[in-house]
Amino acid sequence: MLRTHQRDQDRFHFIRPEDVEWRPFPAFPPEARLAVLVGDPTQAGPYVIRVKLPAGVRMAPHRHPEDRLYTVISGVFHIGLGERFDPDSLQAFGPGSVVVLPGGQSHFHWAKDGDYVTQVTALGPLGLDYVEAFDDPRRRHAGAT
Repeated sequence: MLRTHQRDQDRFHFIRPEDVEWRPFPAFPPEARLAVLVGDPTQAGPYVIRVKLPAGVRMAPHRHPEDRLYTVISGVFHIGLGERFDPDSLQAFGPGSVVVLPGGQSHFHWAKDGDYVTQVTALGPLGLDYVEAFDDPRRRHAGAT
């Protein structure tokens, strides 16, 4: 039986923390960073990414079409559900926590207590739609050109 592998899973390899390549992501606030670890989040199939938010940065209410598993790598991940940013509804998750977020669920995050890094595992393609269009950094950049 011929075995086919998922993208980036056809050979043994590893990614050490010092090898992670952090980059800006157009759909994030400018201070936030994203790193692609496994797969291609723009394509159908499994992917693993990391998201880093520095202290004080907020992600406005948004949703993803894909189901997601967030694993907190470092810091405290504050996440709330709903279509408006409500600091009183945030829940805090420390390192090692796993948060299951169904696709289509409006939510928001805040690096309230300092920097945090989460690892996201999902089946692509990755999607990110803000509840309010004016919160989308991609719209601000498009209007600036």
